[in-house]
Amino acid sequence: MNNQEPPLAVTMGEPAGIGGELVLKCWQRRQTEHLSPFFVVDSPARMSSLNDKLDLDVPIRAVNSVADVEGCFEHALPVMPIELSSLVEPGHPNPDNAPAVIRSIDIAVAAARSGDVTAVVTNPIHKATLVQSGFTYPGHTEYLGALAGISKPVMMLVGEDLRVVPVTSHISLKDAIAALTPDAIIHAGRVSATALASSFGIQNPRLVVAALNPHAGEDGLFGDEERIIIRPAIETLRNDGINVSGPAPADSLFHASARSTYDAAICMYHDQALIPLKTIDFTGGVNVTLGLPFVRTSPDHGTAFDIAGKGVADENSLLAAMLMASEIVHQQTQADAPPSSAHG
Repeated sequence: MNNQEPPLAVTMGEPAGIGGELVLKCWQRRQTEHLSPFFVVDSPARMSSLNDKLDLDVPIRAVNSVADVEGCFEHALPVMPIELSSLVEPGHPNPDNAPAVIRSIDIAVAAARSGDVTAVVTNPIHKATLVQSGFTYPGHTEYLGALAGISKPVMMLVGEDLRVVPVTSHISLKDAIAALTPDAIIHAGRVSATALASSFGIQNPRLVVAALNPHAGEDGLFGDEERIIIRPAIETLRNDGINVSGPAPADSLFHASARSTYDAAICMYHDQALIPLKTIDFTGGVNVTLGLPFVRTSPDHGTAFDIAGKGVADENSLLAAMLMASEIVHQQTQADAPPSSAHG
C-alpha cells in the first residue's frame, strides 16, 4: 500500500443494499490487493452490526478526521461517523435514511475538493428512495457535477478490454433519442479523449462512435439520425484533431476483434453502452465520472436488495473501483509532473 498519499473516501450508498458488506470485504483484502488506505462515511453502529451479523471479524473504528485514517487502517476499518434516522433492514430501503445517504456523498466530495482525500469511491444508491425524500437528480453523476459546479459531467464505464461512454444516460429511450444532439456527442467525445490521455495514459486515443439505428440507418432507410446528428458531430471531433471513427453499427461493435480497434466507444444511450460492458465484465466493471475536479469511481452495479444482508455479495467491482481510483490519481500525478532534466 502507498501510505504517502491521502486516503480514499468511500460513501455509504443505500444502507439497505450491499454497500456495507462490500466495504467490509474489501478491507479484509487490503493487504493481498495492496489497497490504498480508505475510510467509509457511514454509521459505525450499523457497520458493526452488519459485521457481526455476517461474521466477518472486521474491527470497526470511528475516526473524527481524515488524519486519523492512516494510523488505524492496518488494524481496523476506519468509519467517519454519520447518523441514520431509522434502523436499517437489509433489502428494504427507508426514505427516512435518504438524508444520511446524501450527506455521506457531500462529506466525501468536500474532502476530495479540499485535497484531504485522493478520490471518492461511491457505493450504489437507490434513486427512487432518494427521490421520495426530495432528491431531484437522476443519479450520482449529475449530483456530483452539481456539487462540483460542473454542468455536464460524463460517465465512462470501464471493464476488461472495453470502455464505453453513454451520451445520454438515466432517461427513457424515447427521451434519449429526443435528447441526442451533435453538441452532446461532441462534448462526450472531447471529454473522453482528454480523460483517456490524462487519466488512462493513452496517447492519441482512438474513439469510435456507435450508430443509433440498425445498420447505421442503412442510408436513411432505418432512420436519418446518423446523417443529421451523428456524422456532423464526428466531423467536428475530427476537426479537433481527435482520432475518431463511425458511426458504426452497434451490433458488430463489441466483439473481441472490434474492441481491439478503439480505446473507447461513444454510445447513444444507456443500454447500448452498459449491456456489452456488463456482459463482458459484470463483476469487475467500474463507473468513472469524467470532467470533475476530483477522481470519482463506483462499482458498476446496483444495490442488490435481493441479496443484501446475506453475506453472498461479490466485492470485486467495489475493489476494482478502489484500485482504479488509485491508478487514475497516480496517472494524473505523472501527467502533471514536470519533465525531469538530464544532467551530463
